[in-house]
Amino acid sequence: MRVLVVEDFEPMARAIGTGLRREGMAVDVVHDGNEALERLAVTGYDVVVLDRDLPGVHGDEICRRLAARRSPSRILMLTAAGSLTDRVEGLGLGADDYLGKPFDFPELTARVRALGRRAGTPLPPVLHLGDIQLDPSSRVAHRAGRRLALSAKELAVLEYLIAAAGRVVSAEELLDRVWDEAADPFTTAVKQTMYRLRAKLGDPPVIQTVREGGYLMGAR
Repeated sequence: MRVLVVEDFEPMARAIGTGLRREGMAVDVVHDGNEALERLAVTGYDVVVLDRDLPGVHGDEICRRLAARRSPSRILMLTAAGSLTDRVEGLGLGADDYLGKPFDFPELTARVRALGRRAGTPLPPVLHLGDIQLDPSSRVAHRAGRRLALSAKELAVLEYLIAAAGRVVSAEELLDRVWDEAADPFTTAVKQTMYRLRAKLGDPPVIQTVREGGYLMGAR
């Protein structure tokens, strides 16, 4: 899942970014509305965690623009203005969810995950493919009843491949959707992560390499 965090209070922005990355998400962080619009123009995000009172372009205006162009990105408005009137107004602007500050991080994570499932093709709460089961909320995966000791990035790759079952996913797509802006486009991170993931999944192999195409789980 690719997430954009737009928060002008830098310590909070860093904390949110770090926490969501630990949950296996690819997270980019910006601190003003102008930079947010620049990122949104070139990158497709599943979820935007959006502070309302931003310098540059106000969070309300960002909401309006995304709604006007029917962006598939889901918006979680995050703001200190948490009254009922504020929530209703924020949702009316085009936000998909609204969370007031201060907040508990597990709730933020749960809301981001819920919105991520609604971005694009809706996904079930628990993903299944053959004898593999993955619960994105608890960050736990099993194969044939055996719990898999996967890292956050390995879980994120597995989740993306299961969700794309029957479709070939290129290394470039994985790098774009599972890694954040800090990833080197020439890195071997995808290949290395895939090697470790395959080893932990065990036999029989379930991830196919499609020549000059990418990776595939499930039948084409």
